Amino acid sequence: MAWNALGRLLTEGKVEKVYVPSSARALDDDERELVELARRTIDAHTDAGPDEDGIHTVGAAVMAANYRMFAGVNLYHFTGGPCAELVALGAARAQGARQMRCIVAVGNHGRGVIGPCGRDRQVFVDYYPTMRVIVPTPAGLRSVLAADLMPLAQQWTPEAGMNGLDPSLCQDPETAGPPIIRFNPRYLEVVRSGAKTKTTRFRDPAQLGPARLVFESDPEVVLSAEVTGIRHCLVSELTNQDAQAEGLTTAAELREVLKGHYPDLAVSDEVDVVTFQVNDKTGAA
Repeated sequence: MAWNALGRLLTEGKVEKVYVPSSARALDDDERELVELARRTIDAHTDAGPDEDGIHTVGAAVMAANYRMFAGVNLYHFTGGPCAELVALGAARAQGARQMRCIVAVGNHGRGVIGPCGRDRQVFVDYYPTMRVIVPTPAGLRSVLAADLMPLAQQWTPEAGMNGLDPSLCQDPETAGPPIIRFNPRYLEVVRSGAKTKTTRFRDPAQLGPARLVFESDPEVVLSAEVTGIRHCLVSELTNQDAQAEGLTTAAELREVLKGHYPDLAVSDEVDVVTFQVNDKTGAA
């Protein structure tokens, strides 16, 4: 049910309360950008006027683990045409994304964020149970774990069909263990070999102590590590030593690589130079 309808029922006293999962949290900047991408997509491509039925009335956007975003629109058909979320997931896969971070659907003509249907929720649990889903709640838009949208969910796999209840599906990977530091999979071997012992982060804080280095391949690889140092500095203050600890040569080269990860990064911005030591070089997939 769209939130505007549910909100009206709450106001009229016809609904006493709404279940909000414990993993629900306020949106961050990336998630707000994802909502805006879904809105722009359906506004540009809907085939229906206000209060009209149409084939394309919902847009969706999905964020991959490396923060790339992909969009799609629904394709209504009486036989069960795909929802916008499934179209967006297919588009992401076709363009190389494997691990998904977050997804959202938005209705046309200002209808706002729409929660996923039951079929979509089961698809999310089956393939991306730790992906976050942006949904409307009484407190506003919130990001929740996909598995939390299906209480007591059971996961279906092509190999085994419907599996038994697995409580680990409902564990938030960001909190069920040491803090996560995410990496592009191309850095896996240089980290394993010890050629890369630092990572420079912009608006992505780390903390001293145990950490999980997550390489967003398919399947993803997780290395156990220890963060031994964090230095705050301006981009302009990065040194050749910082670059060499990242497997590069000069500070100028490091700044160029960072620009590829953070296109809006300026030399006057502050970054965190995180020093780490890998404990487990094998890792778990």
